[in-house]
Amino acid sequence: MFPSLYISHGSPMLALEPGASGPALARLAAELPKPRAIVIVSAHWESSELLVSGNPQPETWHDFGGFPKALFEVQYPAPGDPQLAAEVVELLKIDGLPARIDAERPFDHGVWVPLSLMYPQADIPVVQVSLPTRGGPALQNRVGHALASLREHGALLIGSGSITHNLRELDWHAGPERVEPWAKAFRDWMIEKLAANDEAALHDYRQQAPNAVRNHPSDEHLLPLYFARGAGGEFSVAHQGFTMGALGMDIYRFG
Repeated sequence: MFPSLYISHGSPMLALEPGASGPALARLAAELPKPRAIVIVSAHWESSELLVSGNPQPETWHDFGGFPKALFEVQYPAPGDPQLAAEVVELLKIDGLPARIDAERPFDHGVWVPLSLMYPQADIPVVQVSLPTRGGPALQNRVGHALASLREHGALLIGSGSITHNLRELDWHAGPERVEPWAKAFRDWMIEKLAANDEAALHDYRQQAPNAVRNHPSDEHLLPLYFARGAGGEFSVAHQGFTMGALGMDIYRFG
């Protein structure tokens, strides 16, 4: 059975400058059997309702600005899987979570940046599930739990975000050895509660975790963690690190 993963996807430049995360993602992919499909929740598909991508050939969406031309030339031509998308909708419905197909959705950078480092051949079908942010951690936990059975049938489930994500406080010139104490304290608290399987504390992180709002002024980059946790099993850390002083690049494995 496949694990589920939480991947901190960092800046879009990760696709061209993978740093330590690129080899970590490549190693993780090499350790696993090749999945028949990938089901992914990205921080960059916020929505008011649950949507599932049914596009058979999603485009690579460069959903950002101000980066080098070379980044806009990167393509990730993996196929979609409309049949699997319909299965995802049905599984969500069985769990009391109404969802519908979005037949047009392209791959945002929360999808194609990490997958380009894990599976550069782009030959694995990918289905994306949207992120209704107003539902908070509890909803993402339910979504992950509803889709967990897909792991038994060759699907890799991924939540793509960032364990810390305050872009206004980043130092774009800082090396990986520099880590802001307020960012590290939050990351360490999250690992402690994940290892202890303390769901109550994790779901109440904005009140309980140190510097929670400073690390996540809005929580769309943390919520995919709860999808991965809900879909998976025992927690372990696959990779730890920071870039730009306060942007967490951790990768977690569940199961």
